Amino acid sequence: MSKPHNKYYIFIPVIIALSFAGGLLLGNKIDVLKQARIGAKTEGKLKLNKLIDFIDSEYVDDVNTDSIVDLTVTGILENLDPHSIYIPKKELAHVAENMEGNFVGIGVNFYMYKDTLTVIKPIPNGPSAKVGIKAGDRILFANNKQLFKKKYESDNLFPILKGEIGSTVNLTIYRKSENKRFKVNVTRDLVPVKSILVATKVNDKTGYIKVSRFAETTFDEFHDALVSLKKQGIKELIVDLRENGGGYLEMAVAMADEFLKDKQLIVKTKNKKGTEDLSYATERGVFETGRLYVLIDENSASASEIFAGAIQDNDRGTIVGRRSFGKGLVQREMKMNDGSAVRLTIARYYTPSGRSIQKPYEDKGEKYFNEFEKRFLSGELYEADSIKVADSLKFKTKKGRIVYGGGGIIPDVFVPIEKNHDKEGLELLLQSDIMSYYAFEKLDKNRAFFSKMTKQELKNELFKKEKYFTQFKEYVTSNGLLFNLSEQKEQVLAYLNAEFSKQLFNDTAYYQIVLPRDKMIQKVLEKQK
Repeated sequence: MSKPHNKYYIFIPVIIALSFAGGLLLGNKIDVLKQARIGAKTEGKLKLNKLIDFIDSEYVDDVNTDSIVDLTVTGILENLDPHSIYIPKKELAHVAENMEGNFVGIGVNFYMYKDTLTVIKPIPNGPSAKVGIKAGDRILFANNKQLFKKKYESDNLFPILKGEIGSTVNLTIYRKSENKRFKVNVTRDLVPVKSILVATKVNDKTGYIKVSRFAETTFDEFHDALVSLKKQGIKELIVDLRENGGGYLEMAVAMADEFLKDKQLIVKTKNKKGTEDLSYATERGVFETGRLYVLIDENSASASEIFAGAIQDNDRGTIVGRRSFGKGLVQREMKMNDGSAVRLTIARYYTPSGRSIQKPYEDKGEKYFNEFEKRFLSGELYEADSIKVADSLKFKTKKGRIVYGGGGIIPDVFVPIEKNHDKEGLELLLQSDIMSYYAFEKLDKNRAFFSKMTKQELKNELFKKEKYFTQFKEYVTSNGLLFNLSEQKEQVLAYLNAEFSKQLFNDTAYYQIVLPRDKMIQKVLEKQK
């Protein structure tokens, strides 16, 4: 799909008998009023410029007026809405990379293991993989810059490893498994940042696609994944939008088009002038009849909500999970002269039934973005009946089902978080970097031994030997975390197996192990019976 030209984030009758003189008088009054409005706006701009000049020339201490301007711009935008933001020049490149779907670099997943930059896994077909860099390799130097025995944060390492496309970086590698040190030249190239984390089958007839965000490449990735699953014979599909904070509106529209019939409304946007822009499905959808399930949670926002709202309001599929975030505003990114940018809210969007799902934003601070505690205390994360809905915001789907606006998409099938706080905490632990680092360190100690295993042999090794469970418990404690894992042994071992499989095989191997244990997936499979 080609790149969109504009990127939207989710973003008295005239009395003819009046005399000629009267017309002139009316025109003059309009001109005076218009000039007064323009004058007031200009006066405000001049006041701001004058203040900056006063500070620059007269203030007693030296002040970086550029930083003051940045603070001023940020302050102005904070008084508009929570999603109108200022992006400084130094941050804009990173933000752009995340939304473009690729970056220029050497293509490795890494972390600082015992003060040395260590490769967890090279990205398949990436620049590093092509020159033979392997999981477990230590990168000691990059163009003679020492990368060990230094307290580097990831943000400090990225500028060293990234660079111009086609540029070369000379790496000094230590390969522990062979106890050898060597140098290799890596030519930096485009490295994909995938939106589709996995596309697999959860059973013979049901496909599963995990979408992490809506970037420029999302639709193409999604379309390819969907076509591949159809060729594998799926009759039903699960689209997982949990933790997906959104992105480009156009990508959500294109994805929804895969499931909706020609001329069905997907979304409507309305700008300051009242101009409406309606997006409709086309004839091109490749999965317009199979059963569809969409998974959402409290962190599904923006473009995720556009997609879920279109599917729900057209009665095309079943929304499963918990109430989504509630962002119904559309932003456009506008470049400033100094290389910075603002993302300014330029419209509201409405689902096909006419709903605005934007939640109130009187509080524009941290409480707006992190509503988990409020929802937790209200009980809505445990009980669907605790979700507050207003009758005045009642709408109807195409088939007449009642849906509500005013603060997120309410699912058709509610799936609560774990009421047992210890179990909920355990879930977060098992999906955290702690599990990833433990698995890496165990593999790193005996990579040759593990690399020869099949998936079944790996599972047997982990489940039949007590030492892995015991060592993981000790590892968690040594990192300052207190969890009673003794009663959750099977769950811990399953996630250990999944993480080892991801690092030894691929991401699909990970999901094939954890998805059957996922409560929302289990709820979908129950509905199929």
